[in-house]
Amino acid sequence: MLKEFKAFIMTGNVIDLAVAVLLAGAVGLVVNGFVNDIMMPIVGYFAGGIDFSDFKIILSEAVVGADGSVVTPESAIRYGAWINSIINLIIVGFVLFLIVKSYNKVRVKEEAPAPAPAGPTQEELLAEIRDLLKKK
Repeated sequence: MLKEFKAFIMTGNVIDLAVAVLLAGAVGLVVNGFVNDIMMPIVGYFAGGIDFSDFKIILSEAVVGADGSVVTPESAIRYGAWINSIINLIIVGFVLFLIVKSYNKVRVKEEAPAPAPAGPTQEELLAEIRDLLKKK
């Protein structure tokens, strides 16, 4: 069983998948930083200084004790964070679209091999006739 697992892990597809997952995680961090630190301030500026991540519907207020500590945290629907996630998804989708589109332009297209003729060519027929005549 250990040998089978080793053979499975060492196949190219599993290694490629592992690299892709790790790379996707790193790219996700970069994209999240781009969205949160660059795009959202720009969107907020053009939206009149609004920060979407602050948008929420409060279901119950936080309960604060006499000493100032939070006894019960606030319960809220944070739809602004969801809006940020939607914007993040759109940006990631657009970036991936651009990457795939540029890759398809750069990729060398493989030419399909010429289809085999349906029957013998004229030269092959003439060669057969010649060979038959030589035999006689």
